[in-house]
Amino acid sequence: MYKTAIRELKKEQMKAINITAYTDDTSQIEALKAVMKALKIKFELTKGENPYNPEFVEKIQQGDEDLKNGKGRVVTLEELDSLWK
Repeated sequence: MYKTAIRELKKEQMKAINITAYTDDTSQIEALKAVMKALKIKFELTKGENPYNPEFVEKIQQGDEDLKNGKGRVVTLEELDSLWK
């Protein structure tokens, strides 16, 4: 019971932080893991996820493709400015 109480107290004292590391290859990931283990820091590895909504990304990509294919229209600064008035 004593060990359980200590374990629970340690959990309360731990604070999670987020660190994003942009690595070039797996050797860098392994080095980071070794450092964390050497410092006795508990950690989790997660694969980076795209923060953008996939539907939004698809619309942007479709717009880029449309421009490449000659679709779209040139707008003057005056026309653009008139949109805000």
